[in-house]
Amino acid sequence: MNVKQIAINLISQVDKGAYSNIVLNETFKTLDINSKEKAFITEIFYGVIRNKKFLDYIIETNTRDIKKEWIRNLLRISIYQITFMDSDNKGVVWEATELAKKKYGVPISKFINGTLRNYLRNKDAELKKLYDEKKYEVLYSIPKWFYDILEKQYGDENLKQAITSLKKIPYLSVRVNKLKYTEKEFEEFLEKNNIQIIKKIDIVYYVNSGLIINSEEFKSGKIIAQDASSYLAAKNLGVKPNELVLDICAAPGGKTAVLAENMGNKGEIIAIDIHQHKIKLIEANMKKLGIDIVKAIVMDARNVNKQGRKFDKILVDVPCSGYGVIRKKPEILYSKN
Repeated sequence: MNVKQIAINLISQVDKGAYSNIVLNETFKTLDINSKEKAFITEIFYGVIRNKKFLDYIIETNTRDIKKEWIRNLLRISIYQITFMDSDNKGVVWEATELAKKKYGVPISKFINGTLRNYLRNKDAELKKLYDEKKYEVLYSIPKWFYDILEKQYGDENLKQAITSLKKIPYLSVRVNKLKYTEKEFEEFLEKNNIQIIKKIDIVYYVNSGLIINSEEFKSGKIIAQDASSYLAAKNLGVKPNELVLDICAAPGGKTAVLAENMGNKGEIIAIDIHQHKIKLIEANMKKLGIDIVKAIVMDARNVNKQGRKFDKILVDVPCSGYGVIRKKPEILYSKN
C-alpha cells in the first residue's frame, strides 16, 4: 500500500475519534514497511493533525466545498508537505495527482492538480496575509476559544511563544523496567544503535529516535513509553514491598507499573478503571512487563469505599483537561470546547 494512503487512513480514524498514538502504533504492528517509511508516515500524520485548522483554511480558500473525506485528506497531506517540509513541491503535486487518478479518475486528478498548483503560486502571499493580520489561531491551528485563553494568560508579548511551544514535536521518553533491565544495559543499547540521550530524569530517558518503539527491548517489556512527570507522580507515593496499594483511574497502567516495580513485585496493587476494555489494557501491559501483583478490576472510583479493604497507599490520577499532553496528542484541541 502507498505510504500516503496509509497516512490518509490514519488521519481519517483520528477524525472519527481515535487516539493518534494508539492508531499509529497499532497500524505499524500490521505493516511490513521499513524505518524510513515509518518515519515519513509519522511525520505527515502528526503534521496534518497539528496543523489541521491551517490546512483546512487553505483548502477552503482555494476550493469549494469538498464532500469526499479521502480528497480532503490527500490535500491536507500535500499542502502540509509544501508548507512545512523540505519537499520537491512539483513531485508532491505529481504524486497527489496520480493517487487521485487511480482512486477517482482523471476529473478528480485534474482538480487536485489545479488546487495544489494554485496554492503553490499564492503560498507566500497567503502566509504573509495571515501573519500581517495576526491570525495566529489559523497559522498555528488552535481553536479561537483556546487562543483567547492563551492571550489572556500570556498577553501579546508572550502569546506567539506560548502557542508555538504547544506545537513542538515532543521527544520520545522511555523508562527502564528494572524488573527486567538495567540502566547500564539500556545505555549500551542506545550507544550501539546510535540513539542520542537528550536528557535523563531518574530512570526516564528522552531520546532522539522514535524507532526505539520497534525494538525488541520495547516489545519484550524491558522499556516502557512513559514521561518523567508520570513516573515521578507514582514514585513519589513512596510505596514499599508487601504493601496493599490502590491505583484509581489506572489505565493504561504506566503508573501502576512504576508502583509494582518500586515494590519489587511484592505485595498487592488493586488497579481500577471504569471501562472494561481499559482493564484488559492494564492486564496486557502488566504481563508484558513481568508484573504479577496487580489485580485490575472494573470499578467506579466513587464506590471504592464499599469494597471493604484498607490500603497503605492510594494513587489518584483523575481525568483532567488533557492540555498538558497536547504535544503528544495534538487532536485533543479539536475534541474539546
